Amino acid sequence: MDYFLYWFMLPLSSLVATGAMLGGIGGAAMFMPIFLIVFPLLGPEYALAGPIAAIGVALLTEAFGFSSGLIGYLRRHLIDFRVAKSLIIIAVPSAIVGSFLSQYADPNMLKILYGLLMLILTYILLRRPTTKEKQKITEDTLAGKFAHIGHERTVTDNEGTVYKYHLCHPGKGRTFTGIGGFITGLMSVGIGEIITPQLVKSCKMPVSVAAATSVLVIILTVVAASGTHIYALVSEGGVEAVPWHLVMFTVPGVIIGGQIGTRLQGRFSPEKMEKMFAILFGVIGVAMISI
Repeated sequence: MDYFLYWFMLPLSSLVATGAMLGGIGGAAMFMPIFLIVFPLLGPEYALAGPIAAIGVALLTEAFGFSSGLIGYLRRHLIDFRVAKSLIIIAVPSAIVGSFLSQYADPNMLKILYGLLMLILTYILLRRPTTKEKQKITEDTLAGKFAHIGHERTVTDNEGTVYKYHLCHPGKGRTFTGIGGFITGLMSVGIGEIITPQLVKSCKMPVSVAAATSVLVIILTVVAASGTHIYALVSEGGVEAVPWHLVMFTVPGVIIGGQIGTRLQGRFSPEKMEKMFAILFGVIGVAMISI
């Protein structure tokens, strides 16, 4: 095994993680096309064993990429643990079921479904609320305008700022979380792109609290899904079936990129970043279906 075969994934993973942090998306969405489209073009020695190995590595890498964000939100006390728990008990089992089902799916069908999912995510990104809309929702929420249709919640951060809001339509948030968890287990993406907009737009959570709560749900969902995929790989081919010589570069890469992305927050327009990724996802979707 050539342990330095994938050395270029260290800077590339850092770049991907930086972009994911700035665009508010899951990094696995961009790792999958790299693993399944770019690697085979580099030569047969670079190609992974199949979509399952690609999904497992992408999810494991994404879990580490979100870790720094989770630590930051835990320190700031911005996570609504009660809401997170209600979503986790749905997202994690859904992700595990999706992961198991992907083991029996036809590899070519998984690529087609992944391509279609990318096209759907393109539409979702283009429909995300703008920064002004998010600010308006947060202001209305904290002003108590949704008190008549919501369940009262209070979160106090480490600086003493109190976020008192009413959680609206929580059932809708849980439904989309279950769908996102299942798709994440099946094809590595979905939960990160779905949950935050739903908590803000439908459930009327303040943006800061929604982002923090989402990260906790996303990490636990991704860890459950990646663990299931890696367990399946090890069960079938032993420990060496997992491309550790790839993971050893992608994991530190996303940790570095996560820190860079955090420092660059606010320097780029979120709307422009989302539109850029929407176009990129559209291209990826067409390319994945074509192969």
